[in-house]
Amino acid sequence: MKRAFVTGGSGFLGRHLIANLLKQNIEVRALARSPEAFGRIEAMGAHAVTGDLDDVQTLQSAMEGCNVVFHGAAIVRDWGAASEFEGVHIRGTSNMLQAAAAAKSSRFVHVSTEAVLAGTASLRNTDEHVPLPERPLGPYATTKGKAETLVLSANGEGLTTVVVRPRFVWGKNDTSLLPQIVESVRAGTFRWIDGGRYLTSATHVENVCEALMLAAERGRGGEIYFVTDGTPVEFRAFVSDLLRTQGITPPTRSVPRWLAWSSAIVVESLWPILRAKGAPPATRMAVKMLGEEVTINDAKARAELGYTSHITREQGLAEMFAAQPHA
Repeated sequence: MKRAFVTGGSGFLGRHLIANLLKQNIEVRALARSPEAFGRIEAMGAHAVTGDLDDVQTLQSAMEGCNVVFHGAAIVRDWGAASEFEGVHIRGTSNMLQAAAAAKSSRFVHVSTEAVLAGTASLRNTDEHVPLPERPLGPYATTKGKAETLVLSANGEGLTTVVVRPRFVWGKNDTSLLPQIVESVRAGTFRWIDGGRYLTSATHVENVCEALMLAAERGRGGEIYFVTDGTPVEFRAFVSDLLRTQGITPPTRSVPRWLAWSSAIVVESLWPILRAKGAPPATRMAVKMLGEEVTINDAKARAELGYTSHITREQGLAEMFAAQPHA
């Protein structure tokens, strides 16, 4: 890999991926959809390309000479207008695949999520054999699943496509999931579901980068690879540790799962009628992915890619704690 093109480069995962690529002396071009994103990408030492996922010609020109494309741009929310998710995840991914093929890039690595399986009865010890659900929970799961299908269908002689699915990405300078949890705790609205005493898998952001780079080199075309930090951990214990790295005392209040699920159904039904702004306080997606066991078997990535999840949970937490002013 000599030159790579990255989408989502100014986000949490994208920034870490660009840094890892540059450490390997790989030239990086990254899509920038705003002046702020342009500045962050350039400051890292990558070449920012002004444009968006609807501009196929700009995408193709930017990919010229890039043998690997990493597609990480996404709307990381569990609520919103279906058209917004469709525009980024479905149309945007289709445009990326079209541009990559036209630019004669040889590898296309797509960043997906375990959430594409939200709607499946059980996500315990889940592996790549579990099919996408017929009725995914919400627009995020629905459109990310359709994006995966597009990527896998595009695999062929000219373009090798690979999908990587991390679960619960975390780490220092998180601008994605942890800030949402912190905001909920500070607002006093956070509740553990069934006490939070169930297992979860998670994936440190540096381990995700390891998997993406290995997938670019060794991933089999048309295949999906789950990745995690390894052994699952109790959800409550892990999230409590994350909150402590931010100087926040973990909350203690809990609600039964049946009540959380029932409330999510009611609120989701009423929200459009009430024309309420923002996201509802509870969604079925959130209850499913954060309110019960979600554990992933990533043996395939370890066997086929040589994936090792080299950053341990202890190392990641220690780094986050040290980064805080109170440390």
